[in-house]
Amino acid sequence: MWIKQRLGWEVAIIEVMQIALFPKIFPTKIRPLDRNEHPRDRMHKRGALALSDAELLAILLSSGTKDNDVITLANTLVEQSGSLASLLSWSESDFRKHKGIGHVKALQLMAVMEIAHRVVAEHMANYTVGLKVEKFWAVCLNRKNRLLRVVEISSGIATAALAHPREVYRAAMRESACAVICAHNHPSGDPRPSHADLDITRQLRDASKAVQIPLLDHVILGRAELDPLGRGYYSFRDAGLI
Repeated sequence: MWIKQRLGWEVAIIEVMQIALFPKIFPTKIRPLDRNEHPRDRMHKRGALALSDAELLAILLSSGTKDNDVITLANTLVEQSGSLASLLSWSESDFRKHKGIGHVKALQLMAVMEIAHRVVAEHMANYTVGLKVEKFWAVCLNRKNRLLRVVEISSGIATAALAHPREVYRAAMRESACAVICAHNHPSGDPRPSHADLDITRQLRDASKAVQIPLLDHVILGRAELDPLGRGYYSFRDAGLI
């Protein structure tokens, strides 16, 4: 799949967003700029990487309000969430708190965020193919939440992997990471968290505050056919535990 060839997981997310909701029907309301500076035109000419996070989000939003154009609305979402990646955990009510985002647009954004989750899970699944033991990885990101490196922290036995927050954040600091996503696999294929998974996630969450390297998520990778929810992964952020 061509998306997997991108280096940054955030880039993969954005390009899936573009495919899913590239607006073709409603005109985009943007500040009066030269036409070649409009986000759609810039993306067409230079590609998605040439656009800021707010400009990419503005393309998805399509329109703003009478008082706030779409760029202002997009900037507000990015600023209030803290990063583009943090929007992955927003609910419909979180989006609808902002004037200009109604029921339909909120659901569209949530659909895009779910696609993003699945792309990330599918990308990480490449690391789990054929594994008979649990492995634990730290996905190190820069300040724009783009991939620096995926670091294998530990490789365990068939039912457990040894991972300590010290090793995770040591790897993050070595890579000069500004944020981390943790991931590990369940060889059984069932991604539901164990008590040990819950414990390590709490430890990682608390340690992230101490070292000031945000933990964006901890994802357990399984297989969709063995997941009671049919997703093939479990996100601690989605579950409200991060």
